[in-house]
Amino acid sequence: MKKLALVLGMTLVLASTAYAAPQEPLFSSVEKEQKPYLYTLKELVSIESGSRDREGLDKISQLIFNRLKALGGQVEFIEPGADMYRMYDTPDKPGRMVKAEFKGSGSKKILLIAHMDTVYLKGMLAKQPFRVDGDRAYGLGISDDKQGIALILHTLDVLKKSKFSEYGKVTVLINGDEEISSPAARAYFSKLGAEHDVTFSCEASQAKSDRIALTTAGIGAVNLNITGKASHAGSAPELGRNALDELSFQIQQMRDLSDPKEGIKMNWTLASAGTNRNVIPSVAFATADVRVMKKEDFDVVEQKVKERVKTQQIPDAKVEASFERRRPPLVTSPQSLRLAEYAKQVYAELGRDLVLGTVAAGGGTDAAFAALNTQNPVIESMGVQGFGAHSNDDEYILISSITPRMYLLSRLIMDISRNKVANSN
Repeated sequence: MKKLALVLGMTLVLASTAYAAPQEPLFSSVEKEQKPYLYTLKELVSIESGSRDREGLDKISQLIFNRLKALGGQVEFIEPGADMYRMYDTPDKPGRMVKAEFKGSGSKKILLIAHMDTVYLKGMLAKQPFRVDGDRAYGLGISDDKQGIALILHTLDVLKKSKFSEYGKVTVLINGDEEISSPAARAYFSKLGAEHDVTFSCEASQAKSDRIALTTAGIGAVNLNITGKASHAGSAPELGRNALDELSFQIQQMRDLSDPKEGIKMNWTLASAGTNRNVIPSVAFATADVRVMKKEDFDVVEQKVKERVKTQQIPDAKVEASFERRRPPLVTSPQSLRLAEYAKQVYAELGRDLVLGTVAAGGGTDAAFAALNTQNPVIESMGVQGFGAHSNDDEYILISSITPRMYLLSRLIMDISRNKVANSN
């Protein structure tokens, strides 16, 4: 944190000075993309693509594939492979990824990422279709993260129409398993993040705070499986071994594993047990949500859990505890901060103040996988401003944020490609 404070206090040396007004003809070109962007967004939102809806994910991924190919990219589907990280809730066949490469004449390599899956169940679209109300465009998954897909597509279209190809390579990776902790895509994000000079994750910014994120929490899970012995709850309860009793004991003895000073949060969130009211339950299950600020703290929590489960209330019950590293934290690097400060100056050309999120807001991100094996800049929340992710009936984006965010992403790709940003990698 001391190093970060020093970096924040430094006068950053930029390779170019900020302009008093947005660059032309780029800004005008971006403005013209707003209506097509909304049409693309309607197409994307009108396809249901829940994380476990492989049919819907195949349909939306084909649309994305076709759009990227029409823009001139070398496009491929990537199916989940043998290196998939399996968690307790990982489906047998997560959604495939769409990867596209755009080759240019320069040397800089830029990675753009977003996800196509949503948390919503099949059939919900009928009651929540795409609609526009004033400055808000509503729809399931519109903020998280279909706006990000549309932003990438139309930013690439702006570059193409501007005949800009001074980058070395722009790579796009859009996955279909983000909402289930990216079991298949995480390895690809880590590999590509290390191979590229800069990564921009196009998750939405906050509707109430025009920000980009440089730091996000790491996400883990503790899973408890208890095996006891069934018996009649009325006539012979003493012959059973109550898995629910043991589960309750284990949860109670692990209630104090959070450490606010270190940013560690562990909260039990799901539990189930038994089969019938009159049967002593032979099985019980619970899971806890874990948040950390440092990846080393995953080890801290896991070790404490392993120690605690050694103590049992019912000695002959079987207690199994497992720890899942669902998503690493994204930590602000000096390189990311320098690029973010430059982005702030670009955004000021539009008369807007870009908030730099150096404190985690609680959520995790695929950008953290991209940053896992590199110190190159990784910027999260490059997407348009949105609200209501996972909310069923109140998810929207601010239409007025489309042009500013597309201009910002376009300018950063151009300026990085032209080496106008000092120490961007």
